[in-house]
Amino acid sequence: MIRPIYLYGSEVLRQVAVDADLSKKDEITELVRDLKDTLAHADGCGLAAPQIGVGLRVVIVDGTGMVDIYDYLKGFKRTLINPVIVESSPKSCEYSEGCLSLPGLFADVRRPSEITVEYYDESLKKVTETFDKFACRMVQHEISHLDGDLFVDHVAPIRKKMIAKKLQNISRGKVSTYYTTKIK
Repeated sequence: MIRPIYLYGSEVLRQVAVDADLSKKDEITELVRDLKDTLAHADGCGLAAPQIGVGLRVVIVDGTGMVDIYDYLKGFKRTLINPVIVESSPKSCEYSEGCLSLPGLFADVRRPSEITVEYYDESLKKVTETFDKFACRMVQHEISHLDGDLFVDHVAPIRKKMIAKKLQNISRGKVSTYYTTKIK
């Protein structure tokens, strides 16, 4: 089911999500399906459960729509349940980030260039995987949502001042999207 995407200013985006109860496989399966449906409709490359109003530690990433830019993302789709970053490289890199919860807003953000994550996949099998390049960026961005953290929290202070009006407009619902949004 396609759900509305919560916009900047919604409380759920600033709350720390709790671990999904792995004994509730049917609920997790339904949540993952809703995340996938919503992401496909919104044409993004990642979505975290808090972005659809659910405070659980579940994210999906799908790099297949970016293969024309990053050919190594061919077939790259992941569901990460209760992800934990267990290692981050000291080396960092900067990419321009955007977010479905902050439509029309993009900014350069510096993050570690490689991370290792422990998580459960859709079949609830425990996985440890290392991500680099843009896949690393997508995974970090979505895991940040689980900690109530948004990409605009990582921009330079001068850049934050420059986008303050846009942020205010988004938080008031003064934004146009082709996907359904909500502020709460």
